[in-house]
Amino acid sequence: MDDPAQSPSSPGESQSIKAEITRFLREERLQPKLDKLKEGDAETRQKLLDEHQPAVWIADAARRSGWIQQVSHPIKFTHPSADGSSLSSAGNSQAGALEVGTHSLAGAGMPDVVGNAAALDVYKFLRLSVDGRSLLEFAIARDPALAEALSDDPTQAAEWMAAFAALPDPKGKPASHKLAKQLYWPVGNGTYHLLAPLLSSSLAHAVHQRIAEDRKVAKAARQAERAGKAHPQGYRDYPNLAIQSFGGSKPQNVSQLNSERRGQNYLLASLPPVWRSPAIHPPLKIETVFIRYFERRREVRRLVEGLKTFLYRVADVKNNERIRATRHQMVAGLCDQALLMTAELRELEPGWSAGAECRLNRPEQCWLDPDRRLMDEEFATDYRRGDWKDDVCLNFANWLNARLRTDKTLFGGPEAQEWKGMLEQELKMLREELGDE
Repeated sequence: MDDPAQSPSSPGESQSIKAEITRFLREERLQPKLDKLKEGDAETRQKLLDEHQPAVWIADAARRSGWIQQVSHPIKFTHPSADGSSLSSAGNSQAGALEVGTHSLAGAGMPDVVGNAAALDVYKFLRLSVDGRSLLEFAIARDPALAEALSDDPTQAAEWMAAFAALPDPKGKPASHKLAKQLYWPVGNGTYHLLAPLLSSSLAHAVHQRIAEDRKVAKAARQAERAGKAHPQGYRDYPNLAIQSFGGSKPQNVSQLNSERRGQNYLLASLPPVWRSPAIHPPLKIETVFIRYFERRREVRRLVEGLKTFLYRVADVKNNERIRATRHQMVAGLCDQALLMTAELRELEPGWSAGAECRLNRPEQCWLDPDRRLMDEEFATDYRRGDWKDDVCLNFANWLNARLRTDKTLFGGPEAQEWKGMLEQELKMLREELGDE
């Protein structure tokens, strides 16, 4: 491996690195072991003190760094006894934003470490941060500040840095294993690629951290809700969340990040959503469905208001293709809403229009309650005649004319006839749909 150019060091950076290394060895490695000693065990105490002298411990850490590898896709998530290659990858740079993968982390994912669990403390050491950079980054850059902090012997320091810098390097040639997942992917002409899919531990860790934080916030928000108190923010919920465990009682044997997650990996529910439609109520005590029923639909109100504003704005403009196209699009949207309402009301129990509270005109009864003809012969006769379709479209046109009336758009007399003529094309689809039984 060629040595990269050494990066410049800021004054005092070497001392900061040395101080952080000393703190780590004393507080995180030595002291927990001393706390477990029995009183009077001076021999073991002295042995631990000797082993955690910086020069001694770092030399041993450099030796053991070859036992582990920094990766993003550990093979042991597939099977804890799989001995194939683990990989380090930033993901598929060709994948788009709609696909979720390691590339979604945009290079900010936390790397994982696999290998002998007895050397995971070496990775904790290399993750120590000084001035926003990890010791591993210092080692890869062959930074003289790290070299000075590791040893007064430049040759010794260079050897240790080289050992640490090799952490992300592949260990041998890529290889799969009989316990790894494998699948044949056809590429044409009777040939295949043999693929070995690997779980992205970096992505799994990012998802785990995000969900854990969201669940913590959600808990506080729900407590405030139950207490009738305000909460400064909303919360995210993850229904039907499942947990997949890796490594059993020894999650560290799978990977370092898996150990930090206590072997837990969150699985989001992949079930399709269950559609819950609001209750459909029949249009009662009104003579036409378009007034006080159809016009109350949110999308209908939006489309009518938009069409009214548009026609008012272009009232003094010579009719052109753009105006006709815009008008067609808006009226077609209203026709779509009428068809959607039709589908909803036809889900009601057949015969609802025969009730005493239904005052709809007969054409609209035929339109919205067609299966009533199967139980009412008089109604069936009116339905089969078919002229109710034109009456429904006329009711629709009259209702729309009334809703679009302004001081510049008075649809009466000749104007009304011209507007109805304009509607003919838009209403053609509505007529066809009404007759499609």
